[in-house]
Amino acid sequence: MKFSLIVCTYMRPKAIITLLNSVKEQTLYPNEIIIVDGSINKDTQHLFLSKIFKNIRYFLIEEKHRGLTNQRNFGISKVAKDSEIVCFLDDDIVLEKDYFEKLLKTYIDKPEALAVCGYITNEVKWSRSSNKKLKNKFIYDGWFRKEPFRFRIRKMLGLIDNTKPGFMPLAANGRYGNFLPPSGKTYEVEQMMGGITSYKKDIFKKISFSSYFEGYGLYEDSDFTLRLSKIGKIYINTNAKLAHYHAEEGRPNKFKYGKMVLRNGWYVWRIKYANPSFKSRIKWNATALLLTLIRATNILTEPNKKEALTETLGRISGWFSLLFNKPKIEH
Repeated sequence: MKFSLIVCTYMRPKAIITLLNSVKEQTLYPNEIIIVDGSINKDTQHLFLSKIFKNIRYFLIEEKHRGLTNQRNFGISKVAKDSEIVCFLDDDIVLEKDYFEKLLKTYIDKPEALAVCGYITNEVKWSRSSNKKLKNKFIYDGWFRKEPFRFRIRKMLGLIDNTKPGFMPLAANGRYGNFLPPSGKTYEVEQMMGGITSYKKDIFKKISFSSYFEGYGLYEDSDFTLRLSKIGKIYINTNAKLAHYHAEEGRPNKFKYGKMVLRNGWYVWRIKYANPSFKSRIKWNATALLLTLIRATNILTEPNKKEALTETLGRISGWFSLLFNKPKIEH
């Protein structure tokens, strides 16, 4: 099964070297690696990646192609004709040695799969338990993890339901793939994290990454996979393991990030539910207010008070902007 790897990067030369070193150690190596660099300098280009790593094609793109969704669409346009699977990785990822082997095996085990996502191991601590009533814990499939404070409060206020992880509830703001345990199983979902995904190449004849998401592109992965799940099945394979190190370089300022949390969050909710009920609208807005208030408390509790303040102001700005200037939905 021939497969291509696309890495979209921006101002992170150290991170991308670490990623590619982990790719180099894979039991199954990509037939091609396409680097789409949106950096505004040539630091990554000067690494001479093609002389260090096999099968690399490097593109330092113009301004019109910058932004995560633009870069992904650009990368897809450069994929070899005989490639069957297209994999995406964020540039701050480190793979376990058999990542691609386990990931691609899913397409054999589940031939109906249109997309398969890997599994992040270093962000959440899970433990096994047969106890179904552990306090302040989230329990799923015989495993438990700490229930985040925001979910505990939402549960008390009736703002979260029992929708499975990886699926979007009627009022959005559900549980993502990091609420699936490291069970070794493959779970069907409808949302995936875009920086650790793979797709059958043929799907890009029917669907592409949305031009709505500019720059950093928060939640563009939810938008794309929600639309894709209407066509066919997508999965998370918890055996395809990697670590995500959240490099700070290249991220937007916290005001813009906070604004995107609200506006882009509203957008992907309406991708799934074009006409939500009045009750769901109330719950979505109540959740937005609650999460903004929780973020505001970090102004007092976190060392970096300025970041907490600017993100809170961004969320408030994004929320009020929805009253007068809602995003145009691209179904």
